[in-house]
Amino acid sequence: MESTAWNRLRNLFSKIPNPVKTTSAKPKPTIIGTPDKMNHKPAAGLAKPTQPEPISDAANPNKTSVDAIVKKFKASSDSRRFRKRDFYYEATVRRLASRGEFSAVDEILQHQKTYTDIADEGFAVRLICYYGKAKMFDEARKLFDELPSLNCERTVVSFNALLSACVNSRQYDKVFELFSKVPVELGIEPNVVSYNTVIKGFCAVGCSDEALSMLDEMEKNNVKPDAVTFNTLLNAFNQMENFSQAEKLWSLMEEKDVVANVGSYNARLRGLVARNQNAEAVELIDEMRAKGVALDVFSYNALLKGFVDDGNLEEAKRWYWNMIEHGLKPDKATFGMLVPFACDKDDFEFAFEMCKKAIKTNQKVYQSVVQMVIDGLVLRSKDDEAEILKKMASTFVFRKLN
Repeated sequence: MESTAWNRLRNLFSKIPNPVKTTSAKPKPTIIGTPDKMNHKPAAGLAKPTQPEPISDAANPNKTSVDAIVKKFKASSDSRRFRKRDFYYEATVRRLASRGEFSAVDEILQHQKTYTDIADEGFAVRLICYYGKAKMFDEARKLFDELPSLNCERTVVSFNALLSACVNSRQYDKVFELFSKVPVELGIEPNVVSYNTVIKGFCAVGCSDEALSMLDEMEKNNVKPDAVTFNTLLNAFNQMENFSQAEKLWSLMEEKDVVANVGSYNARLRGLVARNQNAEAVELIDEMRAKGVALDVFSYNALLKGFVDDGNLEEAKRWYWNMIEHGLKPDKATFGMLVPFACDKDDFEFAFEMCKKAIKTNQKVYQSVVQMVIDGLVLRSKDDEAEILKKMASTFVFRKLN
């Protein structure tokens, strides 16, 4: 691996600063769409949400003290059935990490080493990934290094988990060190997932050329790139507006007989829309259907953005209803684009219908956007619709995320 390319990559990573851990998040606008279970009771007539068993409190640290959460989580871990449930672990780790309770995260994950499950690489991989999601790479690396003493074999699977934890922790300067040294030291052959993770890291810091050079390294080491490889690169070059390189990648993908999936097509759709080639984007949608590639909400959102940017409400509405007809559920990005756009175009009836659907499907909508629609309806003497929307909005609790 000590090639000229690797020397260049080493120099590159040495210049990338480490992000500083922070326990505070940027305040976000008030939204509607998710009841605030922490500070408010549900509105009258609403059914109480079903709580998961057996440790609902652990998934919601704000309900009780951190010490109580840790104690209950560790006690619940004695259940083998509980230890198999990824939801409880991930929810608890994410909540604790969001509050800066990293020592609590470490305590509950360290406790898992007391169970025989730790000898199973799959279980160990989960713990490494949880550390990564909490942006605790040093702890993830420590656990990886300890696995042999815990009777757990380290293979490319746990190595890939460590790489992923490194990228998720934004410790990009350490990615190269891991990738160039650990496989050699442990006799592990990196696979396509390993390369894809490193490529993701390069793309995250805007080093698209270095990410592209990984294709050559893969070829040298007889590792065949897959759709994930190309999707990551396609998205990166489209975001950089290097559309010519993105088109070359699309051609290279075909040359290497890598079958494009919906993610590949979505990346190309976004590239076409970014170039204001909406007609070509529609043709690509037709191609997807002809080849049996099922469109998803991201496909539609890409196309909708093109018509919103073009100021074409009628086409945006047509494709919105087409999405509904095909059984897909619009998401917060769909409503975030279309509701304000409909208001700008003075189509408050359409905005009203979308707000109703957003609330019914529990999609997050900004309070200011809902109020904009209500005010517009009132100004146009549509008091009945405004009242309906007010009542629907009142079934949810407005809150600030901070």
